[in-house]
Amino acid sequence: MLLATLLFALMNVCVKLLPHLPALEIILFRSALSVLVSYLTLKALGIRPWGSNHFFLIARGITGAASLILYFFTIQHMPLATAVTVQYLAPIFTAVLGIFIVREKVQPWQWLFFLVSFAGVLVVEGVDTRVDPLYLACGVASALFAGFSYNSIRRLKGKEDPLVVVFYFPMVALPIAGVYCLFHWVTPQGLDWLWLLLTGLLSQGAQVCMTKAYQAEKLSSVANLNYIGILYAVGFGLLIFNETFDSGSYVGMALVLLGVGLNTWYTARQPRAVPVAPTEEVVA
Repeated sequence: MLLATLLFALMNVCVKLLPHLPALEIILFRSALSVLVSYLTLKALGIRPWGSNHFFLIARGITGAASLILYFFTIQHMPLATAVTVQYLAPIFTAVLGIFIVREKVQPWQWLFFLVSFAGVLVVEGVDTRVDPLYLACGVASALFAGFSYNSIRRLKGKEDPLVVVFYFPMVALPIAGVYCLFHWVTPQGLDWLWLLLTGLLSQGAQVCMTKAYQAEKLSSVANLNYIGILYAVGFGLLIFNETFDSGSYVGMALVLLGVGLNTWYTARQPRAVPVAPTEEVVA
């Protein structure tokens, strides 16, 4: 899980190095590589790639694609650490939506933890003048769609092989990105090709590591490790993009992580509580 988190963080850096390319064009390359690798893996393992629960498989693909499109868009237009912080609202939305989609109850204490995280986002938006309200809204919407996506995955638990669920995301995202790029194509130049290739390879490698981590250990044992991604985001943002923050922004980020962390700790102690879903990337 530690390796998966690092690979996702490096993928974020590659995306941010391509601000001149449309987010959907980056997703086109990423999805094409992911479809190829996932399909070949399923064929090699003798697993039927199309599954049988098509409604929730397609729902996972559509909501996952929407989340990733918005997430890449915010990475390109917001400080890296801020974009990643907002994405960490995804586990909160996952729990709230789970009340209606998978009929899982949210405990009273969890609502307080959710409020802490939302307060953190408001603090970041309020003190960081570089955050446009439109991009902040896109980031929150990305986390919301991720919540829908994770609930679709939970509905497929025990019904579909995890590799089939993973395969449906790029398979749905690819035609969406393809249609957009027909009308808004920007030809990559020079090192752009390298960053696009690395975006796909890092994402695929991260998902393999993350899947193995969640298959080998209890969710509550590895989920917390995912949140060290904010440390990578702050570090890479400072070293590569010269992004700095005032103390108020760090307080807001800390509140987001505090709320999510407390929720993770609390749900781990409640056998019937909503588990914490992975963050973005996990979207993928």
